[in-house]
Amino acid sequence: MNDRNATLPRCAWCGTDELYRDYHDREWGVPVRDDDRLLFEFLVLEGAQAGLSWITVLRKRERYREVFGRFDPAFVAALTDADVDRLLTDPGIIRNRLKVESARSNARAFLDVQAEFGTFSRYLWSFTDGERVVNEWRDLGDVPARTELSDRLSRDLRQRGFRFVGSTICYAYLQAVGVVMDHVVHCFRYAELS
Repeated sequence: MNDRNATLPRCAWCGTDELYRDYHDREWGVPVRDDDRLLFEFLVLEGAQAGLSWITVLRKRERYREVFGRFDPAFVAALTDADVDRLLTDPGIIRNRLKVESARSNARAFLDVQAEFGTFSRYLWSFTDGERVVNEWRDLGDVPARTELSDRLSRDLRQRGFRFVGSTICYAYLQAVGVVMDHVVHCFRYAELS
């Protein structure tokens, strides 16, 4: 990272870690449309993050991609109990049985949503009528942990059989995939993405 990039104004949460900054600068808040594999990846990773820091998940992301077939939902849905047991011995991922099993069950629910709506993207963006929610937060402390939108998404996902999709996780997911744009107004990405 060059010196200019190091001094750009950013959302405070990404700190100085280069991996975190790269994620903030290139991915977070960028609208993901028509890329169901990436939407599934973020859904799994946000669930895996529950109770942990996001940087912990980012550091394990490449291994998740390897063991989850590049986040192909059909691949993950087909994991056997023996596969789950094997994954729980892999230090490259978060070895929590409920989280690994939820990735498998969420993959199955994800495929059901795709069958019903054509794509998961169409389903997800229907919650905002295809429009992005662009907020104008001045300070990181102003950003909510959940909203009425994340409450609705969480409720609907749970009714469809998804797990690890509470409202706070759903809000983080909506931010990550750009349905909600929550870069603070002084962040250089705010102008680029709003």
